[in-house]
Parts: sequence; structure tokens; C-alpha cells
Amino acid sequence: MSSQWQQYIQIINQVVKPALGCTEPIAAAYAAAVARALLGAEPVSISVQVSDNLYKNSMGVYVPGTGKIGLAIAAAAGALAGNADAGLEVLAKVTAEQVAQAQSLIDAGNVKVERTETEEFIYCCVTLTSAQQEAMVKICGGHTLIAEKRLNGELVFTADNAHVKATGSICDGVEINIASIYQFAQEVPFEDIKFILKASELNSKLSDEGMANPYGLEVGRTMKSGIAAGIIGEDLLNKIVMLTAAASDARMGGANLPAMSNLGSGNQGIAATIPVVLTAQCYQASEEQLARALIMSHLGAIYIKSHYPPLSAFCGNTVTSAAASMAMVYLAGGSFEQSCFAIQNVISDSSGMVCDGAKASCAMKVSTSSSAAVRSFLMALNSQNVSGQGIIAHDVEKTIKNIGKMILKGMSSTDVTIIDIMST
Repeated sequence: MSSQWQQYIQIINQVVKPALGCTEPIAAAYAAAVARALLGAEPVSISVQVSDNLYKNSMGVYVPGTGKIGLAIAAAAGALAGNADAGLEVLAKVTAEQVAQAQSLIDAGNVKVERTETEEFIYCCVTLTSAQQEAMVKICGGHTLIAEKRLNGELVFTADNAHVKATGSICDGVEINIASIYQFAQEVPFEDIKFILKASELNSKLSDEGMANPYGLEVGRTMKSGIAAGIIGEDLLNKIVMLTAAASDARMGGANLPAMSNLGSGNQGIAATIPVVLTAQCYQASEEQLARALIMSHLGAIYIKSHYPPLSAFCGNTVTSAAASMAMVYLAGGSFEQSCFAIQNVISDSSGMVCDGAKASCAMKVSTSSSAAVRSFLMALNSQNVSGQGIIAHDVEKTIKNIGKMILKGMSSTDVTIIDIMST
């Protein structure tokens, strides 16, 4: 296998991983769990400082296993019950008794959460204090990227910048584009990418959970009721929207099941997976074809998102669904050119969605972008595509660069305004 392809597999393994709960509050839970291991005693107080974007994405989402919302319960549960070795699944084994203990700490006024000024989009610093000692853990650049540890003010660990890469810069120095991703997904030995099928397993279980039980806004279950009433049909489009939204319903509603995330987002991992899985079923694709399509979808999403910050005012489900649409064209027997058409179409359709924090209504945005993915891949199969209109260039690579430029230069003030609105 070429070194380029080895880099691709390394990228996927680094940022396509199981995550229990929304990754922003889980970052605080993880930092708190690591700090507790360093402290070696039960904390009597907890201080949490986070970046504006991490704060925004933690205000309205349930923390799994707790039935509660926000950074305070995430950090307290992580400090009292978190597994420091479990990464984004840090709260997988939290009990009701431990949640009650965490809430008591909050009710006593001993858990403090603050926004802090930082240039990092993903930043979380958790300090735990016991009767004897103080431990601090700082996460920076990625949801589980530990930058620094201190015990009683003394530095005990600092990350080597030469070996740590923030999620937003994961493709830096790697020769990668849509054409190379498409070729890699089609030609890499199946055994080397078979691991990606775990995404289908995990995210499909979340979808089943969201359909079976009431979570959040019940977007998926509402569509199922509409199908049963004869208001809408159970065609491929509606089935994809229904089951993708259901997985997001469950995830944002605090279901105690992990999602296979994509570049730090469980919802985007869902959007990269469920539509592809259902399209594979529609076209009776083999397990190998599904794996290749999932690689195309997940790596394509990672590549497009590497052109802008990991957290911003831009809803990343748009470009994730664009990559999923490319993979759907592949499963339907379309050409590479038509796969590029699909990407262009989705970005043209839904690039106006803003991110106003993680919450139950994210399931609606997941359903919107997934719906665009289905329409776009059908248009692409008919060789219909948006080209040279608005931010959509004649070439897909230029379009991707345009998206990055729009977010970096044009949406920073939007992000500030959204955070200010949400904080008042």
C-alpha cells in the first residue's frame, strides 16, 4: 500500500471514532475524568473554562446517562464517575447514584462554568480541587487532545506540538483531493478498510433507538406516523430522512449509545453513514461495496471540513451530506463526474444553514441535509448539476475552497452574534 493511502487510513482512524453523547460536553467530561485520575481523590470543587464555540455547543444538549443538560453536569459526572481511559465514551458506565452525587456538587455551588477568551475553537480547561490538592487538565484543538496537565500548579505533562495535530488541520501536508479519495475508496484492499463497517453498526443502532423510543423532537417518529397515516410515502428519500433524523433524535436526547463520529461530530458521523447504508440496501450492494462507499463518505467529509475551523457558525452537516451524496452515486453505479455533481448540488442547496449550538433541533438540520443528499444524487445520476452559480464554481475543488473562504472570512461575525444571542 502506498504511503498516501496509509495516511488516509490513519486520518480516518484518528477522527472517525465512537462517541457517547455530544462531543462538546463530553470533552469537559473527559478532561474532568483525566483530572480526577491525576488528583487521586474525590474533588470538592470543579472549575470549567471553555471557548465560546464549545460553550455554544453544550448549552442545549443532553449528557448521556444523566438525563440532564449542560457543561456542569458533564464535568461533574466526568470527575466523579468518568473513565479517563475511554476517550469520547468516558461516561459509558455512569450510574444514577453517581449522577445524583454530581448534581449535589452542582447544587452546593461547587461547580463553576465560564467562557474564556481564546483563539482555539475547541478549548476546555478543567480544574479539580480536593481537601489537599489541585489538578488541572487542558484540552486544546480536538475533543480529546490533552495539551497540558498540572498538579498543584506544577507541570506534569505538556503535549509535543510536533506530534499533536488539531482536528481542523488533520489533512495538512497530505496529498488529498476528491479525485484521490474516490480512487482510494474504490481500489484500496477491502481488508484494510473493513473496519469502517463499525460505523454502520453503531449508527444504525442509534437510529433503531430513536425510532423505538421518544427522544427530543421525535423527527424520525413523526415521519413514521406520517407514513402510517398515508400522508407521505415510504420511499428512499423519506426513509433516509426518517432514519437519519431518528439517530440524531436519540443522540441529542441523551441515549446511552455511542455514535460513530466524524471529525468530532456525532451528528455528522450519522449523516455520513445512515443515508449511505440505506442506499446500499436499496441497490443490494455487497458488504465490500458498502465499506468502500462509507470510506468515500467519511473521508470526503473530513477532507472538505479540513478547509475551515472545526467549530464555527456553519452547520457541518451540509458538507458531510455532500460527501454522503457522492458515495450514494457510487453505489448507484454512477461515474466520478456524477459524484462531483452530487457534491456541488448539496453544497448549493444547503450551505446556508448556520450552527446555533447542539440541541434537539439538530435532528431537523440532519434531516434537511440528508434530504438534499438524496435529491442531489438523483440529479447527478441524470447529469444535472449546479455549476458556476453563486459560491458553486465550475470545479468541485474550487467550490470546496470557496466554502472554506466563506466560513473563515465571512462567518466569524455571525458566530459571535449567535453566541451573544444564546448567552442573553
